[in-house]
Amino acid sequence: MKKKSLDEINGSVNVPTVYESAFWQKFLAYSGPGALVAVGYMDPGNWLTSLAGGGQYGYTLLSVLFVSIIVAMIMQSLSIRLGVVTRTDLAQAIAQRVPKPVRISLWLLNELAMMATDLTGVVGTSIALYLLFHLPLIVGIFLTVADVLIVLVFLRFGIRRVEFIVLTTILVVGTIFTIEVCRAHPSWLAILNGIIPQSKIITNHSELLMSLGIIGATIMPHNIYLHSALAQSRRYDEHDPVQVIETLKFANWDSIIHLIAALIVNALLLILGGTLFFHTATLNSLADVFYGLKNPHIVGALSSPVMSWLFGFALLITGLISSITSTLAGQIVMEGYINIRLPLWKRRLLTRFVTLIPIVIIGCLIRFNEQQFEQLIIYAQIVLSIALPFTLFPLVAITSDQKLMGSHASPTWQTIIEYTLVLLLTSLNIAALF
Repeated sequence: MKKKSLDEINGSVNVPTVYESAFWQKFLAYSGPGALVAVGYMDPGNWLTSLAGGGQYGYTLLSVLFVSIIVAMIMQSLSIRLGVVTRTDLAQAIAQRVPKPVRISLWLLNELAMMATDLTGVVGTSIALYLLFHLPLIVGIFLTVADVLIVLVFLRFGIRRVEFIVLTTILVVGTIFTIEVCRAHPSWLAILNGIIPQSKIITNHSELLMSLGIIGATIMPHNIYLHSALAQSRRYDEHDPVQVIETLKFANWDSIIHLIAALIVNALLLILGGTLFFHTATLNSLADVFYGLKNPHIVGALSSPVMSWLFGFALLITGLISSITSTLAGQIVMEGYINIRLPLWKRRLLTRFVTLIPIVIIGCLIRFNEQQFEQLIIYAQIVLSIALPFTLFPLVAITSDQKLMGSHASPTWQTIIEYTLVLLLTSLNIAALF
């Protein structure tokens, strides 16, 4: 019998059948996995690149955000299709097709990617604790170990409640930044111009590098693995072709809607950076934004401790919530590649302790200087950039396999476009490394 991906949530959510006409019941029943994935598009790595992009280049890089999310939608849809049609996650699908040495190598590479993802959460959370409560960074780092309790508490109530909590977090964060952006009174005409791609993004070397950072922080391996497993959390008749088609339709709507929400949050961050810090102050870190929001010399009449606190609170809750998705993605990779299953709390502690070792060592070397410490997020993006091609190339190849996917296999023209996108992303990531 084929082993289920994330057995504790696999098929745990009942959905109406295709032969029922309750559209909104179906829509709500299928909604949720997209929210868990969307949180990965709003981690501290995205915060840093979006704010810095706005602070340095105004609204120009909004077009890059739009392109990144469109590519992400395409890749997430492939992940959904794999999970729904085959009831197999990406790690399992790859492991079945490669020899053992390659399988072990891919597992190790993806474990590094999962740790890099976890690192951004640790750094973001500890910085938020430092900014809000003046806790030393070393204390905040070790406090993040306790978030395993958050994961356990959430998952005990079932995946639907976890999805609701994550969705609430997205709405809260989105509301906070909407308030801050509206109070900043940006130029809406300039924002509309920023959505239109401009040639200087390619010709200006520094803008190109920042664009690569935004793209690298947006499309991450763990989200691809995660969605292929979460798509299997709904219980439907996988042997009914009509039901499978409807499941794909609703699962993709769920993904698109929540990725649009992630796009809005990142766009609000970029607009906030472009409105308040463009040509007015140096924006090198999250702390610059936190302190800048209560400095009248930088943000003028907008300055307020409340606005500053809201920014820090949003950073804190996104850092904590991202721990859920990184834990689930890590479990998928471990189960799929080497067939080892650990309770989620053990998996969480293992990932967190392994992540903490280099963080603490580097922190000691730089004496826990906040700005230098934050650069760890950028280094984490490099690891994710290296792992990305080893995730996307197999994904495209597997979902174009007619023997496996049947009528749901990508047609040739679509496969060519997908390979072209992956090659482009790979070349951009290589350029970013050098």
